[in-house]
Amino acid sequence: MTSSANSVRIIGGVHRGRRLSFPDLAGLRPTGDRMRETLFNWLQPRIAGAHCLDLFAGSGALGLEAASRGAGRVVMLDLAFQVVGQLRENVRLLRLPQVEIVQADAMQWLRSPVGRFDILFLDPPFGADLTLEVCRLLLRHGGLNEAALLYLECDLKAAPPPLPEGLSLIKEQRMGRVWCGLARYTGGQGDAPDPTK
Repeated sequence: MTSSANSVRIIGGVHRGRRLSFPDLAGLRPTGDRMRETLFNWLQPRIAGAHCLDLFAGSGALGLEAASRGAGRVVMLDLAFQVVGQLRENVRLLRLPQVEIVQADAMQWLRSPVGRFDILFLDPPFGADLTLEVCRLLLRHGGLNEAALLYLECDLKAAPPPLPEGLSLIKEQRMGRVWCGLARYTGGQGDAPDPTK
């Protein structure tokens, strides 16, 4: 049985209640249950069958939650081999054939065409200040399907992160020291309506 230390619990979908391990590495900080509940309430109308990208996968809390809730394809990236090894083991345990684990530097990986996604999870290491550059790379290389949704998470002190033209912030929430938001790809068409209503 997996202990609560260095583990994350899936909170919805077919694997609801399953607890999964992640490595004890500095800076690895899973998105909390309350914030994940808020996020997936936002995403509920769009998650079934969606193509998802989890760029800084870490514990796997976001990508595996999406897969549990019916995402059609989930690509999860991380650079640390310990993280990638545990993610692959968790995918094997949960029998999730729609999940692909990639060991890569996200910033390098995004500099070439990566396919198109409907939902993207952008939760880079706090203090790394990568959100704006990641968004620019996604826009430059066509990684976003029409009306794609991007989940953004950062330290409250850095919130909200700047977004390039073509992305519009439609929701935000603050919990403790963490800020999270949901942006929509507008294709440069200005402010977007909220597609989750």
